[in-house]
Amino acid sequence: MNHKKRVLILGGTTEAVAIATQINQIPGVEAIASLAGRTQQPVTQTNPVSFRIGGFGGVAGLADYLSQEHIDLLIDATHPFAAQISFNAAQAASKSGIPRLMLIRPPWKPVLGDDWIEVNTNQAAAKTLPGLAERIFLTIGRQELPTYSYVKNIWFLMRMIDPPEPNLPIPPGQLILQRGPFSLESERSLLQEHKIGAIVSKNSGGDATYAKIIAARELGITVVMVQRPPVPEGEIVTDLESVISWVKNQ
Repeated sequence: MNHKKRVLILGGTTEAVAIATQINQIPGVEAIASLAGRTQQPVTQTNPVSFRIGGFGGVAGLADYLSQEHIDLLIDATHPFAAQISFNAAQAASKSGIPRLMLIRPPWKPVLGDDWIEVNTNQAAAKTLPGLAERIFLTIGRQELPTYSYVKNIWFLMRMIDPPEPNLPIPPGQLILQRGPFSLESERSLLQEHKIGAIVSKNSGGDATYAKIIAARELGITVVMVQRPPVPEGEIVTDLESVISWVKNQ
């Protein structure tokens, strides 16, 4: 009897669960979704999907896992900003001699009416803020908050899924804990209600948080857009259908 082809999906994004669910419908294939554990309440729907949560302990740990669990294929569907995991995955897959695919959502592109300041890092974003606005909407997650804690004379509205660690230095302002997707109407009223003068966002791509970008365009608000870090070399697809056909072709 042939053993089922085993696919490990590295995620943390909603995509990982969706991919695992679809892959499990391919005859002779079994998927395991590995969520990074960054989010305290990951979206583990009531799907019959195998999960593991947490890191692997670098390249060596991931390579050990691939071999112990007899993984045949590796799909990297991690967040565009989880660069370290992607480089670890590339090395571990090559060490284990198994095929690897990256699913990367296309980044947002500025369109007519957008006022973007594009920067490469959160450090660069923090430096552009003095003089830009007095009230800023910070939507960069909780990990990077300390980078902005030294910015003087600015009030921040900070939105994230989970609260920051208790001893983390954070900038002055207000925290809101919410998970997208967000509607255009709610984003527009949030920006107006808090008299926001500029937004800092990561270029995550996807639809779940794009409404704030549209609202900023409509209200004439500047967006400081943090660009994505580089990704390792390898095969890249941008949608779920392409992932499924790649698995079928292996």
